[in-house]
Amino acid sequence: MNITSRTVLVVGGTSGIGRELARRFAAAGSTVIVGGRNPEALAQLAAEGFGTTELDVTDDGSVSRARDAVLARHPDLDTVVAMSGVMLLEDLRDPAHFDAAQATINTNLIGTIRVVDAFTPHLIAHGTGTIVTVTSGIAFLPFPPMPTYAASKAGVHAYSEALRAQLDGTGVEVVELVPPAVATAGQDQVNPHALPLDAFATEVMQLLAQDPTPNELLVERVKMHRWAERDGSYAELVAQRSQALAMLPGR
Repeated sequence: MNITSRTVLVVGGTSGIGRELARRFAAAGSTVIVGGRNPEALAQLAAEGFGTTELDVTDDGSVSRARDAVLARHPDLDTVVAMSGVMLLEDLRDPAHFDAAQATINTNLIGTIRVVDAFTPHLIAHGTGTIVTVTSGIAFLPFPPMPTYAASKAGVHAYSEALRAQLDGTGVEVVELVPPAVATAGQDQVNPHALPLDAFATEVMQLLAQDPTPNELLVERVKMHRWAERDGSYAELVAQRSQALAMLPGR
């Protein structure tokens, strides 16, 4: 992908990985619009020179309004990054976890589908473009304290594979970004060994710039998770990660 002359919408780009990738695309020379729910963060990004749009991926009307506003201002939009996601701890012994599970699926999986559905017709009509979905190493090697997060990201992976097959021949690429634990405001508390955000973003942009762009963007740190079953390390690694269940209240 030529990252120097794109028109990119980063949905969920008001913090963390999304915000850093928005800044990297802009630094490379692309026009970047950031969508999100946080008005203060959007105002800060607007002051930095980004286009912004309020967008809540859990609300059909919000996604439709944001799509119409973005395409009115940027009819040449050719890249959509669906970054929005939540990571919630759940104790499956407690039925009260269901609210967290429902919120996770609605944001991570259904929210991704809403965004993809909103912009796919435009990209097909444009005849070229890229949809970037975001999964996780946890999609391939579950982290037991976050079961629905793992399920939602595994769902996004499967959806991305099917979307790529269905869009074959349209000129629209589907690229899946698979982060490991990255040291953002949330992950550095969960995992002190998380990959520094700057190093992660640098590696991701290098992968995106490859020609052809890989179907899956796998930084080195995530490969042990992505290929655990193939490499025969899956059971051992899941057992190790199960020790983190001690972080759940009452465990």
